Amino acid sequence: MFDAIVWGLVQGLTEFLPISSSGHLVLVPAFLSKAGVEIGDPDLAVSAVLHLGTLLAVLVYYRTDIVRLVRSPLEPRNRRLTLLLAVGTVPALIGLPLKSGLEQIEQNPRMVGLALVVTGLILAVGSRRADGIRRLEGGTVKDAALIGLSQAFALIPGISRSGTTITAGLLRGFDREEAARFSFLLAVPAIAGGGLISAVEVSGTSVETAPLLVGLVVAAVTGYAAITLLIRLLVTRGFGPFVWYCLAVGATAALVL
Repeated sequence: MFDAIVWGLVQGLTEFLPISSSGHLVLVPAFLSKAGVEIGDPDLAVSAVLHLGTLLAVLVYYRTDIVRLVRSPLEPRNRRLTLLLAVGTVPALIGLPLKSGLEQIEQNPRMVGLALVVTGLILAVGSRRADGIRRLEGGTVKDAALIGLSQAFALIPGISRSGTTITAGLLRGFDREEAARFSFLLAVPAIAGGGLISAVEVSGTSVETAPLLVGLVVAAVTGYAAITLLIRLLVTRGFGPFVWYCLAVGATAALVL
């Protein structure tokens, strides 16, 4: 149960805050082990449920967009948004076959720490970007493709998906909230795909229900809170706090793990 709570917190917070969920799935147990606290890695069942929890968080937060896309798919602005999301998803799909090669990085916390430092530098670039005025309704296929490429880059453990995609959106001149909106809507197929893969792999095996439910609830609640917090900070302070966090944690991991 304790493990399920810990992983629910890690998944819920780091999936949406620009600090890399994949990186923290490696660094959290490594730091805890350094402190003498051992925690088991999340198995496939837990991974599937945690993905479902964070998926619920983003679906609830952006329920207005989701409902509109489902109810009126042929409306011009909805067709535009659907096209952008489809184009933005393609690069990550192309990059999936490379993910097995990236598993070597997952075995090396120091490499993950260095990748987290790179995330900090990416966020620093995003923080320096002047406020844009563009909205998703005026987005282009080129915008979506470039943001999608940044999402594919985040397949590297330690590189934040939300951080890179939001930064890419800011560099394309989108308003901060709009850049975050596209990033999190783009997360829906990514998170759903990850959860589906884990669910298929674990199907037919017996699992304990209670820890899974706890993990799901924790991931969903903390995920929703993380989206809310990030958007507030992004609008008022930019990426500043997360820049320093990624640099500090990443450098520490690279030096001591």
